[in-house]
Amino acid sequence: MKCYVYLSDVLTDSRDQLDPSFRSWEPAFRNSRWFTRGWTLQELLAPSSVEFFCSKGNRIGDKRSLAQEIHSITKIAIQALEGTPLSEFSVDERMSWAKIRQTKREEDRAYSLLGIFDIHMPLMYGKGASNALGRLQRKIERSLRLSSAGR
Repeated sequence: MKCYVYLSDVLTDSRDQLDPSFRSWEPAFRNSRWFTRGWTLQELLAPSSVEFFCSKGNRIGDKRSLAQEIHSITKIAIQALEGTPLSEFSVDERMSWAKIRQTKREEDRAYSLLGIFDIHMPLMYGKGASNALGRLQRKIERSLRLSSAGR
């Protein structure tokens, strides 16, 4: 699976096309809103390939070539960006990847993590973030118990 990411707040300079080491886009890339939105965490980690494009449509790179920059911005382990199964990372580490991320609906702070933990549960809006996070944590605990019992 491949994901194309359009970064509306990142602009490239014509010199970037002539000399890829120029990287005029890097400061804006590091500050892009895309890295702070809740649902984009799954968009970054689920696909095997993610390609980033600036507001002019010029390709900036992919998650493998930009792994060091993405790690620096998000604190997501480079191994996770390179495709190591997310189940190899602790629950606490995976939760930490979402700390800087924001969502419009408070419950989505929890629901945007469902794919990160391979959890399936109904989305229930209007009950608050703490309710949604509690439900997610119980599902994660149950999933961990089931997987350790099956070993």
